[in-house]
Amino acid sequence: MLRVSDPIYLDYNATTPVAPEAVEAMLPWLREQFGNASSSHVFGKPAAVAVSQARKQVADMIGAHPEEIVFTGCATESNNIAVLGVAAAQEHALSVTPGDARSTAKHHLVISAIEHPAVMAPAIWLRERGWSVTIVPVDSTGRIQLERLEEALRPDTALVSVMHANNEVGTVQPIAEIAHLARAGGSLMHTDAAQSAGKLPLHVDDLGVDLLTLAGHKFYAPKGVGALYVRRGTPIRSILHGADQERGLRPGTENVALIVALGAAAALVTASLQPTPGAAAPVNVSMLTMRERLHTRLRAAIPGLLLNGHPDERLPNTLHISFPRVSGRALLSDAADIVAASVGSACHSQHDAVSGVLAAMGLDAARAAGAVRLSVGRMTTEDEVDRAADGLIASWTRLAG
Repeated sequence: MLRVSDPIYLDYNATTPVAPEAVEAMLPWLREQFGNASSSHVFGKPAAVAVSQARKQVADMIGAHPEEIVFTGCATESNNIAVLGVAAAQEHALSVTPGDARSTAKHHLVISAIEHPAVMAPAIWLRERGWSVTIVPVDSTGRIQLERLEEALRPDTALVSVMHANNEVGTVQPIAEIAHLARAGGSLMHTDAAQSAGKLPLHVDDLGVDLLTLAGHKFYAPKGVGALYVRRGTPIRSILHGADQERGLRPGTENVALIVALGAAAALVTASLQPTPGAAAPVNVSMLTMRERLHTRLRAAIPGLLLNGHPDERLPNTLHISFPRVSGRALLSDAADIVAASVGSACHSQHDAVSGVLAAMGLDAARAAGAVRLSVGRMTTEDEVDRAADGLIASWTRLAG
C-alpha cells in the first residue's frame, strides 16, 4: 500500500492499489487451496465454486448473467477476443455455407478515433487482411460525433467498438445512443469499459451493449486479470485454441487466486457506488469532490490553465489539464518528489509525441505539450489534494518564470 513518505499518487487511471479485501480473498488460493477448477475431485471442487462466486460478483457489478462473464488476463486480451472473435464468427459463417446469401459475412468495423491500442491495433490488423474499417472522429472535447457514426454504419457493419470513457481525458461517450444506432442497423456493439468500472455505475442493458471489457487493476484488483462480458446469443468464436474453459473463448487453466480477487473487487464496486442512507457518499461522488478541489486550487493560482476533455460528461476522478508555457513532462519531473502523475496514458507516457487522443481532439502543439493527466482514487484525501496542488503550483512557478 501507499506509504506516507511516497509522493502523492494521482495516477489512478494508470493502475490502482490492490484493495485489502481483494488481497484477503486471494490469499487462501495462493496458500493451502491449490486445486484446478476443472478437476472433479475434492481439491478441484472448492476452486470451481470460488470461480463461480467470482463470476456472479462480476456479473452483479454490471447487471449481467454469470454465464455471460468470461475471465481473461487483462483488458487487452478482452478487447482482442471481442473484436477478433466477432470477426472470426463472420468468417466462419461464410465458410460454412459459402453459396448461401443468408450467410454472407459482414466485413466492416466501426471504431472511434480515440480508442485504446488494444482496440485500434486489432482493427488495423483486420484492415490489413481485407476488412473495411471506419474511424469516426471526435469533437474538441473528445466526444464522438453521433451523426458521423450514423453515417459510417453500413449493411455489412459487423461491429461497432467505442470506449465508454477515455483513459486520458476522461470523456464519457454516449454509449447507449451509439448502441441504439448500431443495433438498429444489425451490428453488434462493444465497449471498452476498463476506465469507467469502479467510477461510474455500469449496467449492460442500460448501455445496450453486446460485449463489454473490464480490467481488474483499474478497480483495485491485481494486475493480470480481466473479464469480457458476452451477451447470450452473440455470434463470437475463439481466437485461441485449446480446451473449453471460459466457454472456449479463453482456454487455459483458470487463475483461481486472481479471479477470486477480481470478484472481491467487483463486490466492493457494487457496494461503493450505491447511495446508502446514513452512510458516506458513494465513491464516485467523493472522487468528484477531490477532483474539483484540485482543479479549483490549480485554476486559482495558474492563469491560462486549460481543461481538456468534456466539462461535464467526464469521469469523476479525472482532471486532464494543460499548463501554460511549460512542458507537462518537465513539470511532473520537477514535482516528482511530491506528485506521481503522468502526461497521458501509461501505455504511451514515455514518448514525447502528441498522443493520438489529443491529436484527434485537435489540440495545438503548445497545449498538447503542456498537458498533464491527474486522476484521484477512492482513498485520495483533501490533505493530499492540497499538498499536490501546492507542489504543482510551485513547480509551474519555477519553470514558467
